[in-house]
Amino acid sequence: MRSIRALFALVVVLLSVSATPAAQAASYDQITGTGSTWSQNALDQWRKNVAHNYAMTVNYSGVGSSAGRRDFVAGNVDFAVSEIPFQTAPEDGSAPEVPARGYAYMPIVAGGTSFMYNLKIGGKRVTNLRLSGEVITKIFTGAITKWNDPAIATDNPGLAMPDKGIVPVVRSDGSGSTAQFTLWMSKQHPALWNSFCTKVGRSAPCGLTSQFPTYGNAKAQSASSGVAGYVSQDYGEGAITYVEYSYAKNSGFPVAKVLNAAGYYTEPTANSVAVALLKATINTTPGPTYLTQILDGVYNNADPRTYPLASYSYMIVPTEVGGVFTAKKGLTLGTFANYMLCEGQQQAEALGYSPLPMNLVLAGFDQIKRVPGADVSGVDINKCNNPTFKAGDSPSSNLLATTALQPAACDKVGANQCTTGTAGALADTAVSGSGSGGGAAGSPAATAAGGTAAPARSGGTAAAAPGGTEAASGPVAAPVYDENGALVSTVGAAATGVVGTAMAAPFTLAQSGWGAQQSIMLVAGLLLLAAAVLPPVLAGRFKPRVAKAGTK
Repeated sequence: MRSIRALFALVVVLLSVSATPAAQAASYDQITGTGSTWSQNALDQWRKNVAHNYAMTVNYSGVGSSAGRRDFVAGNVDFAVSEIPFQTAPEDGSAPEVPARGYAYMPIVAGGTSFMYNLKIGGKRVTNLRLSGEVITKIFTGAITKWNDPAIATDNPGLAMPDKGIVPVVRSDGSGSTAQFTLWMSKQHPALWNSFCTKVGRSAPCGLTSQFPTYGNAKAQSASSGVAGYVSQDYGEGAITYVEYSYAKNSGFPVAKVLNAAGYYTEPTANSVAVALLKATINTTPGPTYLTQILDGVYNNADPRTYPLASYSYMIVPTEVGGVFTAKKGLTLGTFANYMLCEGQQQAEALGYSPLPMNLVLAGFDQIKRVPGADVSGVDINKCNNPTFKAGDSPSSNLLATTALQPAACDKVGANQCTTGTAGALADTAVSGSGSGGGAAGSPAATAAGGTAAPARSGGTAAAAPGGTEAASGPVAAPVYDENGALVSTVGAAATGVVGTAMAAPFTLAQSGWGAQQSIMLVAGLLLLAAAVLPPVLAGRFKPRVAKAGTK
């Protein structure tokens, strides 16, 4: 029996050893970062992935881009995430953001700043709203206050717009989302934006700001989850906000299609963002703004497939030891950064973002090599599993942009309006106005009319929720907030460990934490149990029997 126990024990040890992947051989110090909520959904998924794949702990708190940059300046975090660079003269009068240690901006994920809304016609949710840039600017500067305003009606010939007040929902905290949105308004509609700034007591021209002025009946909420949470509630009917596309997609709500320079209304899908960013300019001058984005060409991209408010987010990484950051932490940060630029980008589209193209990945690789303590042996573009390129492609190529479909005819300015739902609201909206309908690119209606079918949307098929609210199979229900944006309940929210953040649907079994390693460990556990239970049983079974007295 001892030999049986020894055999079981040997098998268990061998299986346990094989269950530990080579990636876990390295010892990773815990790292911490703060900043953007715009890119938080992607970061939270990637943190979960590396915790499973590499036994790596990456802490992250979405406190807003401005707060994240301040934390980095103070040396309280190992990295920060922001959509805009450090501000030497912050518009709120706070101290200049000048870090004492060296740093670099590393692109991590692209996406579209979208306009999530809650609107009903005849008790049924509108999912196909269209807005021009001028109308959007007038809504968020108080010049348009009703949904049936003639300018909105012109954008939406297929909808009989309701006589209902508009409630703009803006960020109360300093945010990259606000900075990206106000930069766009200042570039595209400067007269409207500067007039508004003067009315609210800001000096003009006011340009980009991280702090959106509160005004009129606008509601101010903290973080991306706060503005999205307000709009998604029943009391949010009539509300509209600016937020990263991911939040609308994963909470089951629509976003407005925005009019681009080619005369088409488009949605910030992974493909339309990829097309738009082909016109982005990257600042390659060494200095404090190296690798930051210049988006003027994106705003006015004449490609019909482009989404005009496309951009990408940065991780601010240290290039010197200082504050809480050490060279040993650099090993963790470098490995995590490499994962984000390559393997992590495979999940970007499903999370509501657009994966980075090769030129930005190469730029990111250059920054990883500057991080003290980073292991650069695996930083290799030929081993980078990124969905936007394959081995041998040019750094200027982008597979998503190459395969992006042309918009449907009903998305063009005119009497027609596509009825197809957007973002997380996949149900169509019936024609109620004077115009005619049609299907968006890749939809069944468009295909029936002779269009080219596109791949199915990420997130699964549409399913009707109680009360007529559409939701995709997969995206989770949003947390419940009160009218002031405070979290009331997380019933129906995903158990992601991040309260108040709308996350994407669970991925495959392997991606969600169960793979070959877990299978081997399960077998090992069963064998260990067998090693404890079977020997006594077998010993009793094969024990020599003693003949009873009086028997033969």
